[in-house]
Amino acid sequence: MKPSLQLRMGQSLTMTPQLQQAIKLLQLSSLELQTEVREALESNMMLELDEDEEAATPQQLSDNQTSETHEQTGDKTEAEAEFANDDIPEDLPVDSAWDDIYDAGSYTSSSGNTDMDMSGYENQSSRSQTLQEYLHWQLNLTPTTETDRAIATAIIDSLDDDGYLTVTPEDILESLDNGAALGDDIEIGLDEVVMVLHIIQAMDPPGVGATDLRNCLLLQLQQLPADTPWLKEAQQLVDKHLASLGNRDYSLLLRQLRLDRDDLQQVLNLIQSLNPRPGGQVQDMQPEYITPDVYVKKDKGVWRVELNSDAIPQLRINANYASMVKRADNSNDNNSLKSHLQEARWFIKSLQSRSETLLRVATAIVERQRAFLEQGDEAMKPLVLHDIAEALGMHESTISRVTTRKYMHTPRGIFELKYFFSSHVSTSIGGTCSSTAIRAQIKKLISEEPPQKPLSDSKLATILSERGIEVARRTVAKYREAMAIPPSNERKHL
Repeated sequence: MKPSLQLRMGQSLTMTPQLQQAIKLLQLSSLELQTEVREALESNMMLELDEDEEAATPQQLSDNQTSETHEQTGDKTEAEAEFANDDIPEDLPVDSAWDDIYDAGSYTSSSGNTDMDMSGYENQSSRSQTLQEYLHWQLNLTPTTETDRAIATAIIDSLDDDGYLTVTPEDILESLDNGAALGDDIEIGLDEVVMVLHIIQAMDPPGVGATDLRNCLLLQLQQLPADTPWLKEAQQLVDKHLASLGNRDYSLLLRQLRLDRDDLQQVLNLIQSLNPRPGGQVQDMQPEYITPDVYVKKDKGVWRVELNSDAIPQLRINANYASMVKRADNSNDNNSLKSHLQEARWFIKSLQSRSETLLRVATAIVERQRAFLEQGDEAMKPLVLHDIAEALGMHESTISRVTTRKYMHTPRGIFELKYFFSSHVSTSIGGTCSSTAIRAQIKKLISEEPPQKPLSDSKLATILSERGIEVARRTVAKYREAMAIPPSNERKHL
């Protein structure tokens, strides 16, 4: 066989740098979009914030979907008009990547003034105090010896997130090597470790340093005022009859404590006011802020969808730098200016495309979930990504990107767009019912159940079946667990 050249024609799907950029911006949340815009402003001289231009209204977005982006954000400068079609390519080679052409740079925080006001997000870098840090702060205010301070440090470091001591005093003593870690001439005993443990247990939050649930509740009861009603009875119940309380055997508790039903209820109310996880009061969690991307409100009987203009940065081409581009100049500096100008146009167009797509998807969701907006979760309609994709002529992956980490502000609260999509089950009359609506009905039935005889999963399935919703007991249990609702034996009250 001899080598030869052959010409073949074929079709293949390729992603241009513009499409890569559009997809990248489409899947970003509002906070991530702010960061991306800031990076673009820092790396591209042709971009600047359009602070004078008002945000485009939803009607403008709908009317101008096919128009050029730079025409919407501001009037064309003379330089832009001159070089709109000359010497600046509309597309980059399809075998290149966006990052190969457009270097967004790395974002670094600055304490100076910037073009983009990010002061609203300053608190996101802060964090709350940990339980260990909080206890160490209290320890510094407590007069103790160096030996006791070392023991207290070992105890504090042995606490879990709920505030419970995960080791025994013997383990604490062994970890200190019987005082060897404090010095060769220092000896400590188990009684001194127990004494320091009592100091930790007297700190805030009440119940910290407990060895188990019984000890935790007793520590909290001990810190209550002596004249607290039903205090002694509550201490007796926790100390000797906690197992019966865990089994919700109220009949046995009535006999053991020799109380009537109303008095026992008062004792239980006092115990239920205690915190079984005292460490949870001191959380080390990053604060999360949700900025809605769209607003939904009812105006004269019609539900209207509007984009949040504060979450959509308004950019435009810098006229001064654009005027520096020379048509016939092929120098490196002029080519760099042309490249930055085209990249700026692509970026603005991608932002506009993101807003238009988000508005269309949100509007389609509202049209199909009007019953939810007017009546609540029980009226939620079954909806899947394919329904919106088919209605808008888009791919399901595009709908998935748009609805991820995008939030809608409604009269009933703020919801992620994903919330409005749910599976469905068949009904006895031949229709379908959303799983969200089923969960809402289960939650309502449980809230109205008699406290002394809560509804079991089988009973809930039977009630739903009588309403025309055919669900199995296992399905009810799955929905109940998803809502963090305990089973019937744990919902039983006196």
